[in-house]
Amino acid sequence: MNSYASEAPRPPLPPFSLETAMQKVRAAEDGWNTRDAQRVAMAYTADSRWRNRAEIFHGRAAIQAFLERKWAKELEYRLIKELWAVSGNRIAVRFAYEWRDDSGQWYRAYGNENWEFDAAGYMAVRHASINDLPIKPEERKFHWPQGRRPDDHPSLSELGL
Repeated sequence: MNSYASEAPRPPLPPFSLETAMQKVRAAEDGWNTRDAQRVAMAYTADSRWRNRAEIFHGRAAIQAFLERKWAKELEYRLIKELWAVSGNRIAVRFAYEWRDDSGQWYRAYGNENWEFDAAGYMAVRHASINDLPIKPEERKFHWPQGRRPDDHPSLSELGL
């Protein structure tokens, strides 16, 4: 049973089907594209364990602080996630996001995440491996206005990424 029974479930709930895993991935992408660290942190268990690049930390407060630092540095952030695999309460995704630093240098970050969810649909474990590639402004592929990626925008596979 979920140890955070007072919190409302976050559907879709595990075990995931291909369809519900795709819904969960899109919900995560949409959340991260808000760049609202407090809102995003609420998708994780109160004691969620994270490995993000070389950082390892636990809990919503640490997640929120991490995201605040991230989005203060990674300006004009736009993210696309794509389902890679699903089994039971685990989902693997690949992703790419584009951002620029305060000097105007653009980057495309490529990565993979492994997620594990509790019974109420909160992410309890997140492992992320990410690499940044400097790109020229004309090499950017993510041009939608800040916020949610439009439904008709190409996926990572459609973009050849």
